[in-house]
Amino acid sequence: MNRKGLEENRNDLRSQMTALVETAKAEERAMSEEEVAKFDELEKEIKNIDATIEREEKIENMEEKEIKVEENQETVEVKEERAFKEYILNERAGELVAGNKGAVIPTTIANKIMTKVYDICPILQRSTKYNVKGNLELPFYDESSSTITMAYATEFTALSSKAGSFDKIELTGYLAGALTLVSNSLINNSNFDIVNFVINEMAKAIARFIEKELLVGTSGKVAGLTGVTQSVTTASATAITADEIIKLKDAVKDAYQDNGIFIMSNATRTALRLLKDGNQRYLLQDDVTSPFGATLLGKPVYVSDNMADIKAGAVTVYYGDMSCLATKFSEDVNIQVLRERYADAHATGVIGWVEFDGQVADAQGIAKLVQKAS
Repeated sequence: MNRKGLEENRNDLRSQMTALVETAKAEERAMSEEEVAKFDELEKEIKNIDATIEREEKIENMEEKEIKVEENQETVEVKEERAFKEYILNERAGELVAGNKGAVIPTTIANKIMTKVYDICPILQRSTKYNVKGNLELPFYDESSSTITMAYATEFTALSSKAGSFDKIELTGYLAGALTLVSNSLINNSNFDIVNFVINEMAKAIARFIEKELLVGTSGKVAGLTGVTQSVTTASATAITADEIIKLKDAVKDAYQDNGIFIMSNATRTALRLLKDGNQRYLLQDDVTSPFGATLLGKPVYVSDNMADIKAGAVTVYYGDMSCLATKFSEDVNIQVLRERYADAHATGVIGWVEFDGQVADAQGIAKLVQKAS
């Protein structure tokens, strides 16, 4: 089964899980043993699909293609590639339009179009997701100012009441959309399905946007991991030490360590690859069974282009259990093809929408590494 088929199967399984829970909820009862068993079976199938997709991505990242062309001996294929690149570079951002000289994709290019590869971490996949309409309030127990305490007591002397307080975070919904136009001439004269190509590229763009908001956030919109309060500050604005990585990991309580992961940029990972312990052993170890092929202090390392490189004042590394991040989708990600709306312009529109929010629900489970300010 190809990637699209796996993802469609995963969505279908998730819908079945949701239906089981909603049925019991509507009937105001607990789930039956059969429903629980079915739910667990569906969850196991989803995990297997996720594992398959993860390994496919790993193989794709390891594949490298090299094209060698002898100087001054250009083939028809090379000329067509160069002409196609020049055509793309001359187009307006966000649109594919047939030009005066005929924007027909050459046969030699049709099966070789490659898009820019982005590193995206699975922060959304690992977050705790809620698919509900309207606002969602998540209560949490706050012991920062006071907590339940046990103490010795004297008979006939009243005990003093001490306890934490209940607070809440509220997830709303922020709408985001993207639109691109594809020339009908280009569609009709292309040697491959350019509409599906654009749809897939839009899906990737939406994924990158959601990941960026969850990692970096936007003031007044999705907060994402900006709500992380546990922090370790480096001694240098331009470097990270092994001791600081250890402190970052230990800033998270042991109860959250089982599912802990590191998230950083590629440049930061390279810097950490060069770190050694007291026995001159590299701190970051290669591990083919781990995502991106590396572990740090025994934990998977994920790379994202949305994470800042090492510079003064930047948040360069996150560590923790990303299920402590709550995400809510008021409207599922959907992409539509608008064939009639732009008919008078001889174009086809592709539009994507998503309405979501994300905040840290359990601040104890995630910590951040912040570079010293200059």
